[in-house]
Amino acid sequence: MSFAALLLSSCGLYNKYERPEVDTKGLVRDTMSVTDTLAVADTTSFGNLPWRSVFTDPQLQTLIQQGLDNNPDLLNAALNVHMVTEALKIAKLAFLPSVAVSPQGTLQSFNGSNTNAYTLPVTASWNVDLFGNLLSVKRSTQMQLIATKDYQTVVKCNIISSIANLYYTLLMLDRQLEIVIDMEQLTKETWEKMKFMHENRVGYRSTAVKSAEAAYYQVQTQRIDILRQTREIENSISLLIGQPGQTIPRGIFADQSLPSEFSTGVGIQMLANRADVHANEMALAQCFYDVETARSRFYPSITISGTAAFTNSNGLVNPGKWLWQAVGSLVQPIFQHGQIVAGLKVAKDKYEQAFNTWQNSVYKAGNEVSNALSSYNAYSDKVVLDAKRVAVLKQNVEDTKKLMASSSNTTYLEVISAQSNLLNAEINEVSDQFSKMQSVVNLYQALGGGAK
Repeated sequence: MSFAALLLSSCGLYNKYERPEVDTKGLVRDTMSVTDTLAVADTTSFGNLPWRSVFTDPQLQTLIQQGLDNNPDLLNAALNVHMVTEALKIAKLAFLPSVAVSPQGTLQSFNGSNTNAYTLPVTASWNVDLFGNLLSVKRSTQMQLIATKDYQTVVKCNIISSIANLYYTLLMLDRQLEIVIDMEQLTKETWEKMKFMHENRVGYRSTAVKSAEAAYYQVQTQRIDILRQTREIENSISLLIGQPGQTIPRGIFADQSLPSEFSTGVGIQMLANRADVHANEMALAQCFYDVETARSRFYPSITISGTAAFTNSNGLVNPGKWLWQAVGSLVQPIFQHGQIVAGLKVAKDKYEQAFNTWQNSVYKAGNEVSNALSSYNAYSDKVVLDAKRVAVLKQNVEDTKKLMASSSNTTYLEVISAQSNLLNAEINEVSDQFSKMQSVVNLYQALGGGAK
């Protein structure tokens, strides 16, 4: 026994997975510098917030809850967890002996003489896991179960973020529609005023009237596009919450409130906070135990089997007697066409692949956080400038209309141009406000939020 223990300790078949070194230096770039990286002690507070604390709109919360209850991808993810859980039970039961009962009976007749033979055998077989084959398989399945649960969390996080982004898109389109409707009325009034001037005032040509009319129709086409996009977004949300396409109840764009203060440094803690990163590490651990399993195949397999049967020994003993038998067997692989060696090499290569995937997922997570932060800061600055631009252009439209009415030096082209610039500025302002909100959602997702 001491020799066996020494052998097992030297070959390392019972080793447990330990996290290898992974590069996490400078994961998140400083948003105020093109060269420096962000180093903050508190790294995950925003990502740890429950989703109801981030998305406070009651109607959005209702939609998210419907998605978590009914989304088919999330339901299938839960079923995957259940299947792997059952596979783990099988791996654990492999340590127990297998038992089988196979009763047999024979009736023979020769020259008027009948012979009744019966056997009631109970067989048991136990695979002695001396070299860790069953243990490494069980541990590999345990890692698979954890990774599958992580995937379930990833799906949940994606559903929350997708519903939130689509919901805010709907609110943005509603606000843009209000702007377009107001501009539609404004361009109609301009067209009608142009017609009046053409008919009652010298110097206004019919081309001016046609240009104003065309501007009116152009705004109408924008309204139609917004209505189409709204319907498509409603259908997308309905699909996410597991329902047929329908009208989505929603609030008002201006009433939305999202967090604006973030702890944004990201280090090794992201490995625990990002479910997809953690799932990749569990896949690495699974490959580690697969290597252990491949190594164990170089060692003997030991099987102990036994049979207990109540039999009359083909009619020779009546009544029947108990027959006992125990057999131990050891199988040592010697030559199997290089399959064992090749299997170990393949298992090691898969481990290297899993490590590369894990390392890249860490970089990707930091990249996503950097992009979300950069986007948030950029759109925050743009929204301030947009508001100033819209205020200037609104005043410009009013001033141009007054000049056109009082002076022949101001033409219809200036009025149409001023109105068009104002429309585009107001649409861009709402779009930038939406992009700022979307950056918050993306940052929350990038930090691994939405799991609570």
